[in-house]
Amino acid sequence: MFTGIVTALGEVKAVERLNGLTRLSIVAPYDAKDVAIGASIAHEGCCLTVVEATPQANGLRYVVEVASESLALTTLGGLELGDRVNLERSLRVGDELGGHMVQGHVDGRGELLSVTKDGEGWRLKIRPPSSINHLIARKGSIAINGVSLTVNEVDAEGFGVLIIPHTWSVTTLSRLKAGDKVNLEADMMARYAARLIEVRSK
Repeated sequence: MFTGIVTALGEVKAVERLNGLTRLSIVAPYDAKDVAIGASIAHEGCCLTVVEATPQANGLRYVVEVASESLALTTLGGLELGDRVNLERSLRVGDELGGHMVQGHVDGRGELLSVTKDGEGWRLKIRPPSSINHLIARKGSIAINGVSLTVNEVDAEGFGVLIIPHTWSVTTLSRLKAGDKVNLEADMMARYAARLIEVRSK
């Protein structure tokens, strides 16, 4: 479980593409003693398991494996050497819930339609997959590449969010451009509400 508050930027140091599986080697500024084998870390919003870990002078180099389902639903299959990724370690009991409850289970890839300056911040307009349109509501929460954000507008094209300067500077959102794909996870409560309505309507 996560909150959508990015705690570090990682850098891809190696990509090994196997049959239905991709192994990513990531360098991050985490203390090696705090990240055990089997630990869960969200990468661009996708929860992955640490399978190898090696301490380094300024942090940690570790390996995660991305299975076929995650490769199909997320942007992780397109990562290359040197790419930066949003990271968030799993929530621990007693941690502050700064964003919203995020599972790290990406629903699908949206398309970034536009990036525009809006005062001191930036406005992103995104077209979500049709399968999750009904889960996105104005003033509701959504995770974009693992970042917890509030939906500010919804229309026939898609939805919009506003990014404050701090979030822009400490996440990979600032590297996005129109046409890019983004990982989307709808609010967990919206998922359950939609499922309840679906069951009761049968």
